[in-house]
Amino acid sequence: MKILLTGCNGQLGFELQRSLAVLGEVAAMDRRRCDLADPESIRAAVRAERPDIVINAAAYTAVDKAEQEPELALQVNCQGPGVLAAEAQALGALLVHYSTDYVFDGTQQTPYGEGDATGPASVYGHSKLVGEQAVGAACERHLILRTSWVYGAHGGNFLKTMLRVMRERDALRVVGDQTGAPTGAALIADVTAQMLGRYLADAKYGAPFPYGTYHLAARGETTWYDYAVLIGRLARAAGAPLAVQPEQIQRISTDQYPLPARRPASSRLDTSKLRSTFDLALPPWEDGVRQVVQVLLGV
Repeated sequence: MKILLTGCNGQLGFELQRSLAVLGEVAAMDRRRCDLADPESIRAAVRAERPDIVINAAAYTAVDKAEQEPELALQVNCQGPGVLAAEAQALGALLVHYSTDYVFDGTQQTPYGEGDATGPASVYGHSKLVGEQAVGAACERHLILRTSWVYGAHGGNFLKTMLRVMRERDALRVVGDQTGAPTGAALIADVTAQMLGRYLADAKYGAPFPYGTYHLAARGETTWYDYAVLIGRLARAAGAPLAVQPEQIQRISTDQYPLPARRPASSRLDTSKLRSTFDLALPPWEDGVRQVVQVLLGV
């Protein structure tokens, strides 16, 4: 079994190298070997490796910068995955592609299911949505996994930023009216590996595999403000010196922290389809945050 992994240096790609190792030979590629902005680079990489499974963990994720670089965001998040999907289809390979809560407008009062109407409010969200469509149209054997608020010990993310600024600043304001579930890159990688284990078993015994789109997020929900408070409390309990204590963090509204790209007010994803189809239990969001804080602080 050969697996081609793109975006191996990102926070998700880093964790996938660990989780996929038990399934087969992993050809882990960074942008130098497989650049999603360069169709010929993609074709050359896939045709050289001829993988059984392609996992696309590469993406343009600079949400605000995408407002000024819409063409590049579309190249990396839509056109590149479309080429990758066409190459996977030609090989009869499975393609796993990751997407985001930003494909929704964030106004729904209940968690978003896979079949709910999309309506991205940013260039980034639009690029990810049309990327999903390109993948689905080009490759019959595909899994599209939408997730939210991704973090990990590797790479840049909100959790690591909060740990840094709580040490450096004497005041901190965090948005408290956006809701979602912080989801660890390690959890996404582990669930991906379990889904692929099912794929291999179904192939072995000739059983039909449930391809399609799934929502993958940790259990529960929180706001960015409450997320930051928990990070601060965990850091303090671990003995980290903090200039801003968790109780001193100020809750603000989205309007008080304007950014170029609009964020969804609700990023809550309904994961019942994933859990029932693959017989999975997803842990509370707090568990993964606690583990990563401990890793980063050497506890």
